Amino acid sequence: MTGIQWSDGAPIYRQLKERVVAMMLDGVLKPGDALPSVRQVAAEYQLNPITVSRAYQELADEALVEKRRGLGMYVTEEASRKLLSNERERFLKEEWPLVMERIQRLGLSMEDLLKPDVQAPKQGEGA
Repeated sequence: MTGIQWSDGAPIYRQLKERVVAMMLDGVLKPGDALPSVRQVAAEYQLNPITVSRAYQELADEALVEKRRGLGMYVTEEASRKLLSNERERFLKEEWPLVMERIQRLGLSMEDLLKPDVQAPKQGEGA
């Protein structure tokens, strides 16, 4: 989780959770892997341990990680499948409609979108 930049747009616990989710989707954290301890993350990123605990608790509530008594939090076996399914659904419901709206607004065709080296039109040329 190196180089995290916190934004003002969302609570830090949510940003931390999203960072862990991204690491799972990218395969950096795999099923069975241990998450860094709450204390370790809190110290490394100068966060309140309660903030880290809240992020980890949300991951546990979604069954993406499991608490192993005395050992810490571990990525569950079904985490990757669940995440991919959830992220695909969220993309199709929330992000894709906005992308489609923009494509239509710009009058782009499928041919335009699939060009290997799309370049912006030069000054004076139409889109």
